[in-house]
Amino acid sequence: MDRALVLNSKDNVANAIEEIKEGELIAINIGVEVKKVIIKEIIPFGHKFAIRKIKKGGGVIKYGERIGKAVEDIEKGSHVHVHNVESERGRGDLKAY
Repeated sequence: MDRALVLNSKDNVANAIEEIKEGELIAINIGVEVKKVIIKEIIPFGHKFAIRKIKKGGGVIKYGERIGKAVEDIEKGSHVHVHNVESERGRGDLKAY
């Protein structure tokens, strides 16, 4: 049974469809490819984790779209959330006036 979803081959994050414990090895189907990731910390249901390293300043890609940028290096298997990502969507402060 799949425990995480990746919907686009460009994505560098997966969404947990159940809580995943630290140290677990997760197999993720990305099209015909299977990627294996060792989880570095608890990933709550519905949260994202990196499926490859994301460098500080690099884009966080979900559904094939850039949704934010990493504010620190994010290691493969690490939780991706508000503590290490700056959103680039729905922010009125980024609009040009």
